Amino acid sequence: MGAIFWIVLAVVVVYAITLYNSLVNVKNAVSKAWANIDVLLKQRHEELPKLVDTCKQYMQYEQSTLEKVIQARSRVSEARQSHDMGALGLAEGALRSGLGQLFALAESYPELKANEQFLHLQSRISGLENAIADRREFYNESVNINNVAIEQFPGVLLARMFNFKAFELLKFVATELEDIDIGQRFKA
Repeated sequence: MGAIFWIVLAVVVVYAITLYNSLVNVKNAVSKAWANIDVLLKQRHEELPKLVDTCKQYMQYEQSTLEKVIQARSRVSEARQSHDMGALGLAEGALRSGLGQLFALAESYPELKANEQFLHLQSRISGLENAIADRREFYNESVNINNVAIEQFPGVLLARMFNFKAFELLKFVATELEDIDIGQRFKA
């Protein structure tokens, strides 16, 4: 009888250790996924002033659009640094909207559209936007795996015991999915 108890206890302990290590693994996968997004956000953060400076040379009458992009860039940076996923989603929506307006307005400036630096920056930022979208999907999948693991039995017992926390999904605002009427946005 005593041997069976020790065997069962050993199995339970090994299972608990395996489960704990699994929870640590999924928690660290979320951190890794966030780090990947953070790198791309930093790269885009560094490229945006160059784009705005290039546009300023040609778009003297579009200061409000340029200012919106810079303000949105600042809000993205603040949300990124504080790891506030809700604020980051809103700031990203504003930044993407501002960039959309900026790129649409560039169509009205043939010299700007022909500027090699502008074309390079536009391509670079568009590429970063696509990479951010891909990494956001990976981040959200990692968050989902973590959140499910800490809510399922028996993982919930260890998660509560060792204070594993749920992470917030990175959601961008629904307006990102809507068509933008650029003409309406620039009417006084």
